[in-house]
Amino acid sequence: MTRRRVLRVAGTLLVTGLGTAYLVSKIDVGETAHVIANAKLGYVFGSFGIMAASVLPMAWRWQLLLGARGIRERLGWLVRAYFVSYTVGQVLPTSIGGDASRIFETTRRHPGAGGPVAGAVLLERALGGAATLVLAAIGFVLAIGRYDVGAYLWVEAAFVVATVVAAVVLFSRSVRRPLARVAPLLDRLRVGKPIRAVYEGIHGYRATPRLLVGVFTLTLFVQAFRVLAIWLAGKAAGVDLSPRPYYVMGPMLFLVILVPFTINGLAVRESFFVSFLGQLGVAPDAAFACGFLFFLVTVLLALPGAVVLALEGVRPAAMRARDA
Repeated sequence: MTRRRVLRVAGTLLVTGLGTAYLVSKIDVGETAHVIANAKLGYVFGSFGIMAASVLPMAWRWQLLLGARGIRERLGWLVRAYFVSYTVGQVLPTSIGGDASRIFETTRRHPGAGGPVAGAVLLERALGGAATLVLAAIGFVLAIGRYDVGAYLWVEAAFVVATVVAAVVLFSRSVRRPLARVAPLLDRLRVGKPIRAVYEGIHGYRATPRLLVGVFTLTLFVQAFRVLAIWLAGKAAGVDLSPRPYYVMGPMLFLVILVPFTINGLAVRESFFVSFLGQLGVAPDAAFACGFLFFLVTVLLALPGAVVLALEGVRPAAMRARDA
């Protein structure tokens, strides 16, 4: 095992341990189990329905970005790849593993298009993050004078600034020359070629501003829709809050689960729920139950992909080639 891998594993275990210790100090296991056992399943399945329904417009968004780079792919296959990526994300660090799965599978179907494929997937992720931060800005305004969530608001504001800076770096032509000075260092680290391919893959979308605006608008509506899935998970756990505070909380949660702190966000996600909802007067047991039920929804979302992988694993290679 390499030193880098050892450090990554150690960091994952440390973050997981800290999150677990925080949860143990906050919740009563018996009471939490009671809340989860008595959860309202109708709300849980409603949350799952929202998350599952959002896959279609996200796959369409991905299809549009690929098409702009000359990569034609069927919408049905892209939906399938999305569900498979959710399955992969259950065993690899959060959404990063799912994105890697989509890049790998799509590149295998389109040899030689690795840069544009990676650029499309990462741009899609970046647009999702930007839309999330627009919701965060809206949540910031909604929270002022109404919800006391302290530092979370300023963290969201910092992410907004970071996103603006990232957009300038990725799309501004004037920044290309300063970035070129970093190329020799990246080449010495043996990461220059893939980073350059991804950068060019994303930067190429600068020529399609109408597409970017349209895809961003679609993403904003999808993200706003998905926030309601968190609200329904809270309703299932008996958390009596309106959707409004979830539009303050949701963007931060989406950002938290984007970062590969732990495998599938274990402990970090639940700690976030307990910390954030606790500042809104929600009991730790109910807040943990809300986070756990939303995790359960993500597990359910991975089941279609698991079924697809299982079926494809037993199908003859000739049949898979015919459907490609």
